[in-house]
Amino acid sequence: MSREVLAEGNNFLLPNGTFVVELIIFAIVLAVVWKLVLPPVQKAMRERQELLQRQHDESQQAAEKFEAAKAKYAEELAEARAESNRIRDEARVEGQRILDEYRNQAQSEISDVLRRGEDELAKQRERVLAELRTAIPELSTTLASRVVGRDLGTASVNQGTVEAFLAELGSGRVEKAAGKGE
Repeated sequence: MSREVLAEGNNFLLPNGTFVVELIIFAIVLAVVWKLVLPPVQKAMRERQELLQRQHDESQQAAEKFEAAKAKYAEELAEARAESNRIRDEARVEGQRILDEYRNQAQSEISDVLRRGEDELAKQRERVLAELRTAIPELSTTLASRVVGRDLGTASVNQGTVEAFLAELGSGRVEKAAGKGE
């Protein structure tokens, strides 16, 4: 019988007193954890979640600002390049204009120098011809007198011949005649 009593007291369908006490203690611990521990943990988790969301939003805004700044930088860089190209082109045009101006100025100075040189040569030619007109009659009379061996007269008599010779010399007919005689 003792087996039967033992078997009757250990019915697994009927709870044991220890089990009920453990169950009550578990429920009390669960209620204490629910009331005292869980709210601060939930609050900390909520704050942490809000902090993470705020950081995520801030990083999104920073990324948008960065992209906007990058686009603005690229736009300003393109504008600066266009401006530098425009300034460089203007400088080239201005340089070419200055170069052309100096060329024209140099050309006019060369023309002035050539004109003055030609004028000076014409004046010298006139002086030489005037000197020849005064000196040749006397020299030619003296030379002809020495060649012939007698006095041929004064230089004023031969002045007309010398004037005709010099006129031919001035027109270039003497050179042509000298070239044909050779």
